[in-house]
Amino acid sequence: MNILILGSGGREHALAWKINQSKQCDQLFIAPGNAGTATVGTNIDISVTDFDAQKTFCLEHNIAFVIVGPEEPLVKGVYDYFKKDAALQHIKVFGPSAYGAQLEGSKAFSKKFMERQAIPTAAYAEFTNENFEEGKAYLAKHSLPIVLKADGLAAGKGVVICQTHEEALSVFEEMIINRQFGEASAKVVVEAFLQGIEVSVFAVTDGKEYKIIGHAKDYKRIGVGDTGPNTGGMGCVSPVPFMDKTFMDKVEQQVIIPTVKGLEKENIEYKGFIFFGLMNVAGDPFVIEYNCRMGDPETEVVIPRLQNDVVDVLLACHTGELASITINASPESCCTVVAVSGGYPGDYEKGKVITGLDHTFSDKTIVFHAGTKTAANGVVTNGGRVLAVTSFGPNITDAVATSKEALKSIDFEGMYFRNDIGFEFAQ
Repeated sequence: MNILILGSGGREHALAWKINQSKQCDQLFIAPGNAGTATVGTNIDISVTDFDAQKTFCLEHNIAFVIVGPEEPLVKGVYDYFKKDAALQHIKVFGPSAYGAQLEGSKAFSKKFMERQAIPTAAYAEFTNENFEEGKAYLAKHSLPIVLKADGLAAGKGVVICQTHEEALSVFEEMIINRQFGEASAKVVVEAFLQGIEVSVFAVTDGKEYKIIGHAKDYKRIGVGDTGPNTGGMGCVSPVPFMDKTFMDKVEQQVIIPTVKGLEKENIEYKGFIFFGLMNVAGDPFVIEYNCRMGDPETEVVIPRLQNDVVDVLLACHTGELASITINASPESCCTVVAVSGGYPGDYEKGKVITGLDHTFSDKTIVFHAGTKTAANGVVTNGGRVLAVTSFGPNITDAVATSKEALKSIDFEGMYFRNDIGFEFAQ
């Protein structure tokens, strides 16, 4: 079958790399893609939210399966667009309905859903301009630290952990009154701070059945030792040593099963990935967020470890055969280290020539492109996070060392990466 992937980041390159290996895949297209996806498929200059252009392309190129990478087209209803159009109904779309995507698209929606399904999560309250003064009084009495979240999509920047009441009040005003994130912060969710270790679990579901396809721990801070501003993710490791059978059994029983049962109970149409963002609090899982797609850079370690034909797994969500699938993962450790542009996550320049990509790396290493494009002078930077260098090893320390060795051969002006990914698991 012919397959179209929507997206242009490291997540989409990792998915394209894996899908290109599938016996089910005849032709693979990526819209809009990047310099890396062009090596495993054909890039198409179509925006992820231009549904009309996607329709025309799918019909002209006999696309049978559309796999959605980022959250924005899901929240804006790409699944519903295809389902409701008579000319497109035969094309399967992997991703939830717009209503299902509200699990990520609205923090307030997801918190209410978790309340209804008795899923462990932090205590919270929500506020808008209409009850702004009430919110200020609530914050003034709240225990510290305080977590403030813009309700809508804010490109991964809508969560602030405030250490003082003064900071919380300032952020609260900036979000609601000054609309720091536009309509995304017209409503703000205030949460109790959970003390623990943040981890992620990934599943596919058809809205009734589910399969866990992997778990990971990513590193959000720009600086060594988890210091400095948050980023979209500087690296990732999988599997996570402390996520043993005892912990994962709790995740399944207390989080995943109630979530999927809740989707079915509430008639939420959902055929896609669910990303469970969890906090491990003294051995117990609490949900801090849902995402309706794979994470980035988590995809760059979870998908390479997956030993199944990934198209078989995703298609099973449409054919009713998900329950019969057995997920197999590599027993090796996998790490990705992200190389970013100078200045990221603040201001940075694009268009820097990347050298060393033609180097012969270890057969344990895959270089996934995130923010790149092909220009007249070669492959150049086109984003803050530029490359995700993924490697396998017998343990996390060895996998990280292999990725760092590969990065010695790659260069672009201002390139930076954290050299301590997986530091707490060092052997």
